[in-house]
Amino acid sequence: MSSHAERYAAFRRRKSASSAAIEAFQGLYGFEFDPFQVRACKALEKGHGVLVAAPTGSGKTVVGEFAVHLALGEGTKCFYTTPIKALSNQKYNDLVRRYGAEQVGLLTGDNSVNGEAPVVVMTTEVLRNMLYEGSSTLGGLAYVVMDEVHYLADRFRGAVWEEVIIHLPESVRMVALSATVSNAEEFGEWLQQVRGDTTVIVDEKRPVPLWQHVMVGHRMHDLFVDVPEETGEAREEQPEGRKGKRKRERRRQGGGRPREIQVGGRTLHINPSLTRFAEEDARVTQLADRRRHPQSRARGGPPRPRSRFAPPQRPTVIEELDDQGLLPAITFIFSRAGCDDAVRQCLASGLVLTTPEEAAEIREYAESRCADIPAADLTVLGFDAWLRALEAGISAHHAGMLPAFKEVVEQLFSRGLIRAVFATETLALGINMPARTVVIEKLDKWNGETHAQLTPGEYTQLTGRAGRRGIDVEGHAVVVWQAGTDPESVASLAGTRTYPLNSSFQPSYNMAVNLVGQVGRRRSRNMLEASFAQFQADRAVVGLVKQLRKHEEALEGYAQAAECHLGDFMEYAGLRRALSDREAVLSRTRSVQRRDEALESLERLRTGDIIRIPSGRFSGHAVVLDPGLRNDPPAPLVLTVDKQVKRINSTDFTVPVKASGRMRVPKSFSARSPRSRQDLASTLRNKLKEQGSDPAYERGPRGQGEDPEVRRLRAQLREHPCHGCAEREDHARWAERYFRLAKETDALRRRVEGRSHVISRTFDRVCGVLEDLEYLSGDTVSEEGGRLAKVYSELDLLVAECLRRGVWKDLTPPELAACVASLVYEARRNDDAYPRLPGGRIEETLAEMVRLWGELHEVESRHRVSFLRQPDLGFVWTAHRWARGDRLDAILRQADMPAGDFVRTAKMLVDMLSQIAGASGDSEVRTTARRACDLVRRGVVAYTSLT
Repeated sequence: MSSHAERYAAFRRRKSASSAAIEAFQGLYGFEFDPFQVRACKALEKGHGVLVAAPTGSGKTVVGEFAVHLALGEGTKCFYTTPIKALSNQKYNDLVRRYGAEQVGLLTGDNSVNGEAPVVVMTTEVLRNMLYEGSSTLGGLAYVVMDEVHYLADRFRGAVWEEVIIHLPESVRMVALSATVSNAEEFGEWLQQVRGDTTVIVDEKRPVPLWQHVMVGHRMHDLFVDVPEETGEAREEQPEGRKGKRKRERRRQGGGRPREIQVGGRTLHINPSLTRFAEEDARVTQLADRRRHPQSRARGGPPRPRSRFAPPQRPTVIEELDDQGLLPAITFIFSRAGCDDAVRQCLASGLVLTTPEEAAEIREYAESRCADIPAADLTVLGFDAWLRALEAGISAHHAGMLPAFKEVVEQLFSRGLIRAVFATETLALGINMPARTVVIEKLDKWNGETHAQLTPGEYTQLTGRAGRRGIDVEGHAVVVWQAGTDPESVASLAGTRTYPLNSSFQPSYNMAVNLVGQVGRRRSRNMLEASFAQFQADRAVVGLVKQLRKHEEALEGYAQAAECHLGDFMEYAGLRRALSDREAVLSRTRSVQRRDEALESLERLRTGDIIRIPSGRFSGHAVVLDPGLRNDPPAPLVLTVDKQVKRINSTDFTVPVKASGRMRVPKSFSARSPRSRQDLASTLRNKLKEQGSDPAYERGPRGQGEDPEVRRLRAQLREHPCHGCAEREDHARWAERYFRLAKETDALRRRVEGRSHVISRTFDRVCGVLEDLEYLSGDTVSEEGGRLAKVYSELDLLVAECLRRGVWKDLTPPELAACVASLVYEARRNDDAYPRLPGGRIEETLAEMVRLWGELHEVESRHRVSFLRQPDLGFVWTAHRWARGDRLDAILRQADMPAGDFVRTAKMLVDMLSQIAGASGDSEVRTTARRACDLVRRGVVAYTSLT
């Protein structure tokens, strides 16, 4: 046994070695580490896991790279996970430059390089799959870095992060790197529970200060102002121009004291000039509303706000930023088409942001990076137009672009050759591409269902790109003034530095068979109870119980206030509510009856029928393009007189619809062609003029007299002793409050019960589905369940059922690619046009797949879960054409799909075909799937880059 002196000497040696290790690591960098980076590195070296929450660009990845450094020094392994392939590629290149290609590997869906290296960069899904498969690559793993760990809030992919955190061996130290979230301590407590010792380090200070501005017309204004105590009046500071055209100055702002807002415990003062602009805009809008002719709003919807400050043209914004020395800039436009339009507008204005030498360098780099893409493909992809914009220092960046084009833009922007990028918000979630300035054109965006305001978290994510560490003294965020802009709303977005991290975790079919197969059902339930989702739910229950007690006390008071000396008033009030409820049920029943009759009338419609939609956004006359009888219930596709193609259903009608006439719909009609829509709408209008009257509506059923139950309840009310009370209505008000609060209390009680063991209950329902389908039997996973365990998809169960029932047997490789495409594609927007489909075996197989989905949906409904979306047929025709070898130009032209969407979906198809080849027990299907992979993985789909 060692003496106290020996133990102390060993401690001193460890401490000295520790300091030396961090000093040696810091020597690899050309800057002094920030205190939060040093603290995190020390915690990691002591054997703790770490959670680092810090702003974008603050250098938190240094901590992840220290884990790499430690693993290499110890002779162990480190996995560095990222949420997207582009970020994985970028991190791989960074680490290769530092440690050499022999020490670093890469595993993504597109690339597999040196996978047994001591340091491997991978997407999070790859690590999750390794854990479930018990991969031998996990041997010797000591560290896992989870970059962008806040992705676990993502409703589509977030569960993967929690699966990895829960299932990693206890011996593995985790480095979790997150954006600044308001509940980092809560997340850290959960990590402490599931991973052991975890040090939480939160640093909200940006390494480069961020200035917030609003561009009104052609002039930029600070969003916030300083208020000297001696004057009480606002002074605005202007940014310093790189070209020296503006000196930093302080100007007095008119309008008296600025408006104050409280955000996160801080008092912020809004520039009074902006408040004045908003007030002037409001007056302009009110005046315009009073003068507006009533017919000018015939198309419906609220009037658009007006502004005396027209938003500047996009080229003007870039020129103004250039004049003030605020380039390079990223302008976020929440539309791919808007990004492309912005580039065209800048070129049309003659804007050039590069020197001839820079333009030549740009051309040489772009041509060399795209040299492997066939010339014919480059032509159809608009390479020349794209290159012209690049040479001017301008580009778009969005998911609709070819990945190779996006990579070129990213590299050129990072090198300072591209000065203005117009991007969708996906850039803010992706690779490291900081700018001096970020411009946000509008503060609302389409979220798939409606136009919604940006959240503080989204605003922080976007503006986090502003300010390049080691290059810029300050970063700048610019909001472009639009009609209706509210300075307080902008200030609230800009002043809220953090946002909460909420779990999106829920069990899946694949997860269930993998867990049960490894540890049995009981231990699986216990493991899932350890999820962050359940951790948050348990915390929320404490507050709900407190609220429940308050409600119960209030109910007692309401009941006392409703007491009546003539009798039991709560009984009387119950009769009144029963009568009201019965009348509401009858009203709903009549409404459902009318809807059913409307549905029956839709089933009688045929192509060419002329109908009238009574109300809603698409009200008016329309012609039936397709009766939609393949849908259940029927959903006819129609063309309205104003050229809109819309799929209607019974909810569009309150009474049965009846065709008033017929017209011919040409076989050549294409719902995607504006010319076709215009011609057919014109024919419809002419037909209506000839017809001379609106279509008739069938009348619904007439009432059947008073309901016996209603009659009985009314009689009981009249006979009740409280009916004659002089204070009856006063008592009734208290009773109504009681019933209303009782309903809320019952709902609250259900929430308390529902949040207890919510994850494990969902897991039990998932297992119930799998037992019904014989994938599970108690703790035993069947052979088919083993195949399901190899399928990672939101339609995992449908894939497994198709394999089990031989749905894809006897298909050719192009036919299989077409059918499987329905499982990976999901339309970006609600496309009402019925998709074009190949005939023959493809159509028959798709019909069988949809029928199978219907069966599975019924099983899910019995167990009260709903995980499987319906197959989407929108990419079937495109996948078939590509797999059979058609040219890219023909496919993109006829598919009406951006190149980036095509490539991304095709890569997803390749991945799914590979999974099918690995999971199938039929050698013929395995061979067909592999051949289909090879057919799809060609040309631009096969292109991949690590440089």
